Amino acid sequence: MKKIIVITILLAGNILHLFAQEQIWSLNDCMLYAVENSPRVKQKIYQADNYVADELSALGAFLPSIGAGTNAEFSYGRSLTEDNTYQNVSSLYNSYYMQASLSLFTGGQLINQWKQAQVNRKMGKSEEQLAKDELAMNTMQAYMDVIYHQEMIRIAIEKLEESSRNLIQTQRMEDLGLKSKADVAQIEAQVAGDDYFLTQQENLYNTSLLKLKELMNYPYDEPLYLDTTVMRDHYLPEPESVEEIYEYAEEFNPQALAAKYQLKSSQYQYRMAKGRFFPTISMSAGVTSNYYKPFSTPGVDPFHDQFKNKMGEYFSFSLSFPLFDRFGRFTNLRKSRNNMRIAAEHQTEILRQIQNAIEQNVLDRNGYAKEIVQMEKQVKANDMAYQLTLRKYEEGLMSSLDLQTSSYNLLQSRSNLLQRRLMYLIKDKVVDYYKGIPLIENK
Repeated sequence: MKKIIVITILLAGNILHLFAQEQIWSLNDCMLYAVENSPRVKQKIYQADNYVADELSALGAFLPSIGAGTNAEFSYGRSLTEDNTYQNVSSLYNSYYMQASLSLFTGGQLINQWKQAQVNRKMGKSEEQLAKDELAMNTMQAYMDVIYHQEMIRIAIEKLEESSRNLIQTQRMEDLGLKSKADVAQIEAQVAGDDYFLTQQENLYNTSLLKLKELMNYPYDEPLYLDTTVMRDHYLPEPESVEEIYEYAEEFNPQALAAKYQLKSSQYQYRMAKGRFFPTISMSAGVTSNYYKPFSTPGVDPFHDQFKNKMGEYFSFSLSFPLFDRFGRFTNLRKSRNNMRIAAEHQTEILRQIQNAIEQNVLDRNGYAKEIVQMEKQVKANDMAYQLTLRKYEEGLMSSLDLQTSSYNLLQSRSNLLQRRLMYLIKDKVVDYYKGIPLIENK
C-alpha cells in the first residue's frame, strides 16, 4: 500500500511539473525532433548536396576550360641564344600563355554524365526522404510502446489497489471466521503478484522510454513527457482499394522513387561505358608570348616591345582512337551492364515489398478495428464478471481462486484492448503514408 501511495505521489508530481514546464510531447513532435536531430538523416542530407555538386560539375563539362600561366628562367654559363648558338652568357627568359580547350565529341559520355547527375540528384532527395520516413516510423513505434507501458502502469496500480483492498477485507473476514487462512494466503499471493506486475511494467516503461530517446537523439538526463491522448474513439476505417494505394505508392513513394532513380543512373552509367569505345574529338586555342634578356648584351628591346612582337596564336583539333587499354573498357562495360541488371531486379524486389506492405498493413488495420470492437465487449463482460465474483466472494459464495482468475481475465482483456488500439493507430498511420499523407506535419 505504501508503494502505491509513493507511485501516486510521484505521478502527481510529474503531472504538476509537466503543466508547469508546458513540455507535452505529441507523436508529431517526437517524430519531427527525431528527424531534425538524427545523424543518419544529416548524412543523407549531405550526400544529397554532393549529388547537387556533381550535377553542377557535369554541366560544367560542356563548357571550355581556360587556363593561363607564366614562367621565368634565369640561365648562367653556356646557354642557347635566340640565334640558336651557344654562348657563355647569363640571361633571363620569361614566357606567357593563355589557352582554351573544348571537347567536341566523346561518344555521348558528357550528355549521359549530365543526365546521370540529374537522376542522382533526384535519387539523393528520395533517399533523404526515405531515411526521414524510416526514422519517423521507428519513432512512432517506440512512442506507442511508451504509451502502452505508461497506461499499463496505471492499470497495474488500479489492480494492486483493488487486490490490497481485497486483502484487508479478507483479513477482517478471517477475524470474523468467514474466511480461512488459505483464503488470506491466496489473496496475499495475488497482492504480491500484482506488485511484481507493477514493477515489471515500470521496468518496461523505462526501457521503452530509453529506446525512444535514443531514436530521437534526445538527452538521456532530461525528462520526456508524452501526450497520452493519442488514442481515438472511432476505429472503423473506410473501405479502400489496395490497388489504388499501390498505384500511387509506385509513382510517389520515396522507396520506390529511390529504386527507380537507381536503375536510371545505372543505365546512364552503362551508356557512358559504351561511349568509351568511340573516338574523341577536341579543339584548343591560345596565345603565347615571351621576353628574353641577356645580361651581357646591351640595347635589348624593352619588355613591352618584345611581348607585342613575339605574341603568337594557335588553333588546333585533335582526334584520338582508343585501341587497347588492357581490357579496361571491356571490363567496365561488363560491370556496368551487370549493375544495370542488378538495379532492375532491385526495383522489382522493392515494388513487391511495397505492395506486400500495403496489403499487410491494410489487413492489419481492418483486423485491429474489428478486434477492438470485440475486445471492448470482452472488457465490459470481464468487468461485470469480476464485480459479480467479488460480491459473491464477499458473501462467501466464491473462493479466492475464483476471484484471482476473474481479476486476471479482466487485466488480460484490458491489456489486449490497449495494445490493439495502439497498433490500430500505427497501421492506420502507415496506410495513410502509402497514400501520400506525410508522417510528420511540419510546423
